Amino acid sequence: MQTEDSVMQEASADHTEADGAIVLHANQVEKTYPNGTHALDRVRLKIRQGEFISLLGPSGCGKSTLLKMFAGLESPSLGQVRWWGGNVATVNTPGRTLAMVFQEATLMPWARVADNVRLPLDLANVPHTESTQRVQDALAMVGLSKFGQAYPRELSGGMQMRASIARALATQPNLLLMDEPFGALDEFTRNKLDADLRDLWAQRDLTVVFVTHSIYEAVFLSTKVVVMAARPGRIIAEVAIEGPEVRDENFRVSPEFLVYCKQLSDLLVEANLDADH
Repeated sequence: MQTEDSVMQEASADHTEADGAIVLHANQVEKTYPNGTHALDRVRLKIRQGEFISLLGPSGCGKSTLLKMFAGLESPSLGQVRWWGGNVATVNTPGRTLAMVFQEATLMPWARVADNVRLPLDLANVPHTESTQRVQDALAMVGLSKFGQAYPRELSGGMQMRASIARALATQPNLLLMDEPFGALDEFTRNKLDADLRDLWAQRDLTVVFVTHSIYEAVFLSTKVVVMAARPGRIIAEVAIEGPEVRDENFRVSPEFLVYCKQLSDLLVEANLDADH
C-alpha cells in the first residue's frame, strides 16, 4: 500500500521525467457517488506538457467525471490527482494555470462578447488596462476581433463557442480542459473549429485534454487518444497519433487517418462489449 510520502515521491519523479514534465497524473483514481454509481475504476494516466489528449468512449464511461477531477471540480473517492507534481494548491501559480471550456458556451446573454471574455479577469482583479489587451488578444486568436461589442444572441453557435474559448484563453492558461465543446455544432463548423483549435494548441504551446464522442475528431486533433470503457469507467487503451504536425483536410482523407479511425473504432466496439457483460 502506498503511503502519502511514497505518492509524493512518485509525483516528484514523474514531474521531471526525461520525456516531458508531467502536467497531470491520475494515480489509481476511483470515483463512487453516494447513490452507489461507480463512475471511475483505478484510472492511471499521465499527461505531459505539450500533449493534446482526447478522452474517447461511450456515454457513461467517466470522461467528463475525469475531466472535472482535472479541473478540481470533483474529488476522487480513492487515489490521487496531481497537477505539475503537486496538489490542487499548485494550480494557478505562475506557469501552472488551467482553464476549462464546457459543452455549452455559457455566455451571459446581457453582456457584450468582450465583457464575457473579460469576466474571469475581473474576478481575478486583473487591472483594466491589462485585461483590455488580453481580451483583444484572445478575441483575435479565435477570429472574433470584430465582434467584441456584439451580444451573444447576435452570434452563431460556432461563434459563441469561439467566444467561450476566448474567455478561457484570456486567462493565459498552460492547461486547457475541454468537455466536448463542439458536439452540438454542424459538421462543417465543427471541422473548422477543430482545425483552428489545433492551430491554437501549436501556437500557444498548450497542454490540452479534450473530451469527445467522435473518433474522427479525436484522430484529427490529438497526439494521443485515451479510450475508455463504461460500467465502471476505466481506461482500456492509449493510442499515439503520429500524424503530421500541420493537419488539414488532406489528413482527414489520408490512408493514415483511416487506419487510426479503424483502430479506435475496434477499441470502442471492445469497450461496448465489455460494458454489456
